[in-house]
Order: sequence, then C-alpha cells, then structure tokens
Amino acid sequence: MTVTVIVCAYTLERWDALKNAVGSCLTQTCRPDQVVVVVDHNDELLARATEELEGVLVVANASTKGLSGARNTGVEASRGEVIAFLDDDAFADPGWLAALCAPLAEDAVAGVGGWIVPAWQGDVAAWFPETYYWILGCSYQGLPPSGATLRNPIGANMAIRRRVFEAVGGFTSGIGRIGKVPLGCEETELCIRYTARAPSDRFVLARDAVVHHLVPPSRLSWHYFRTRCWAEGLSKAAVSSLVGTKSGLASERAHLARSLPRELGICIRQLPRHPRRAVTKGSLIVAGASIAAAGLVRGNAALRREPLAPGGDELRLHASSEGDSDGTLPFGARSAG
Repeated sequence: MTVTVIVCAYTLERWDALKNAVGSCLTQTCRPDQVVVVVDHNDELLARATEELEGVLVVANASTKGLSGARNTGVEASRGEVIAFLDDDAFADPGWLAALCAPLAEDAVAGVGGWIVPAWQGDVAAWFPETYYWILGCSYQGLPPSGATLRNPIGANMAIRRRVFEAVGGFTSGIGRIGKVPLGCEETELCIRYTARAPSDRFVLARDAVVHHLVPPSRLSWHYFRTRCWAEGLSKAAVSSLVGTKSGLASERAHLARSLPRELGICIRQLPRHPRRAVTKGSLIVAGASIAAAGLVRGNAALRREPLAPGGDELRLHASSEGDSDGTLPFGARSAG
C-alpha cells in the first residue's frame, strides 16, 4: 500500500510550523512514499518552500483559491493508493501514519480519521469546553471509540483511499477555508457524497493516530469563538444544501442531544469548586450552539437565493504508484538506525 501525505499552506506567517509539519512526515516510523506541499496562491511562500523544503514535492494550487482547491491540486499530484492529509500548523507523532493506515487493512474502510490534540502556545485553556475543541481544529469530547464508524474524519488528520476521489471527484469548491476565513466541512461533504455512492464502505476513527494542532492565544478569544461558530453554521448549511439535511446534520444533532448536555452537567457539578471556570464553560456551550444555529439559518436563507452546484471538482488523477519514485522509503519499511 503506497501512501502520499498532503500538506496545504497559504501564508509565510506559519513558515516554522510548516517546516515542523513536513519534518514530522519525513520522520515517521513508517515513512510515506511521497509528501506533497501545496501552496495556495502565494508566490513568495511557493519560492521559499521550493528552495528550502527537501525531500518533498512542492506545487502551486492550480485550482480555485482556498483549502478545497489546494487539496484537489495535491490529490492530482499524488501517487499513493492512500492519500493522507495533515494541516500546516500541526505536527504528527512518529507512529502517526502507521496507526492512521492500519484500519485500511479492511477493504471496506474507505478512510480513517486520526486524533488531534491541542498544542497550546500559551496557558492551557482549562475553561474551554472540550465539546467545542473542533473550534480549535482538534478532536472533541463526544467522538466515538477507535474503530467506530464516522460520518467523516476531521481534515487536519485523515487518510482517504484513492478510489474515493476516482469515484466522486474532489472536494467541492465554494465550501472550505479560504485563507483566514474559517469556513469548513469540505471533507464532510466529500465523505457523505462517497458513502451515498458506496454504502457498504465506511470511514472509521483511529484514536492512536495522533497529531498535535497548534493553538495560539488568538484562538481563545471571544471574537474567534463566535466567528468560528457562525462560520460552522454557514458551512453546515452549504453541506446540507448539497447532500440533504438528514445526512448533513446527523452528527450535529446527536452531538447537541448527547455531548453538550453531558458537559453542561459536568459544569454544574464543578460550580462549588471552580465557579468561574464552570460558568465560563457553560456560557460558551450555550452561546456556541445558539450562534451556530443562527449561522445555519442565515446560510440556508442565502443558499435558497444562490444555490451551490452539487458534485465535487473533477480531478485528473495519475495511476497510483507501487514503486518508490521519489527516493523515500516505501510505506511499511523502516529506516535503519
């Protein structure tokens, strides 16, 4: 099984983080056959990455600006039978890729989501509700155990078989992050679109495939919290317009019904010992759900006027490679010493 890892980048502000992300890919206990860095419409970053990043293929986003287009460009440049994705502001544990690809030994597994933990760049935010860690780009309280079926993995840490893209095309333009605009859910729509085509296949969770996502203090502000919740509502409206409300909101309804009340209950029990922390957590839980719901309503109204075109972007895919054309070790081999 050959594996390509794709890292998408858009700004020089994350240069050091990008180098760490790439370095963590190249020092895996089971190294990928290919690492592709896609630069999203930034000529200065493209020149620096091409010059300084060794052992990887650096390409410019040849599609629409934003994460969906960049990922599609990376998929087109890939050679692996499996395509893994890592964010440019995250870094992987040495055994990440082996653990992420292990469930793919089962042919019915079309893709795998790993576990994403926060790498705090300031003080640990004990007051931040763990059910909202998705705002930080991390795995959140309420996700199922390892091996359980997911509607979709989180894009910062996932592996998807090449056949998924061959069957349904790439990520849909019009959803997904563009620069610092915190839209998302492009992986959600892709996975729902594929499982509708291949209902016997599934996506699963691998909690032991761990990456660390940088969390700067700026992501712990009220402004970022409400902006991200609003954008999530807009993104879910876009996904639901493409795949239907039942599929597009199934996980969110379950999360709202089970996980949020559970953490609210924990907050209530913590009031006597940690009143400030408990009140802050509880207030954010309620506010976040309300803001996301408002974004969903706003997005639905906007999409009734200007609907999105269904279906992913068409991709020009290479045949997957069984060899080791880039000089890196084949997946499954271990480096000496």
